Amino acid sequence: MPNSAPTGTPATPVKRGRPGYDQQSVLRIAVGVFNKHGYEATSMGILAEQLGISKSAIYHHFPSKEELLRQALEEALGGLEAMLMLDGATSGAPEARLEFVLRGMIAVLVDRLPFVTLLLRLRGNTEMERDAMARRRTFDRAMTALVADAQNSGTLRDDIEAASISRLLSGTINSIVEWYRPGGKLTAEQLADDVLAMSFQGLRC
Repeated sequence: MPNSAPTGTPATPVKRGRPGYDQQSVLRIAVGVFNKHGYEATSMGILAEQLGISKSAIYHHFPSKEELLRQALEEALGGLEAMLMLDGATSGAPEARLEFVLRGMIAVLVDRLPFVTLLLRLRGNTEMERDAMARRRTFDRAMTALVADAQNSGTLRDDIEAASISRLLSGTINSIVEWYRPGGKLTAEQLADDVLAMSFQGLRC
């Protein structure tokens, strides 16, 4: 006689296959694959293989690979642009506003590292990528304006062009994606302290 569950006790259902992914999980894994293989070289088939689910399961969350890219870029750009609207970036002494934005850039980068990495690796091969790069340039111009305000207030040296300072600061921060690994001893706050200490030491009057 075959074994059966005791009377009145429902049999435990057997789970088959890998568990499903929610939209954010699919997006994060897809961004990791984009960063590893390149956006253009990554097909929906490769993404499905990495996720261990069917392509139709991905399409349940995202209608196309382009939509995956769009939402990934919005994670990075939206975080940076939103930070420029905060009180710390719009009010107060010019140097304090600049420091606030720099700290905010580092916080966004650490919190959304894969997304910012993808943004920084864009080549501008599609209209969506070119639009994202245009938004980056708008953000960079806002940074340059903050540097110029601090120079005009007399707190930062003015013998270096504001645009050059802005590019050097952004380049230093953006390079973090190549070596920083979240979860280690170096926190986002300590990282910001280090970058600002190194940068402002040579910039203050």
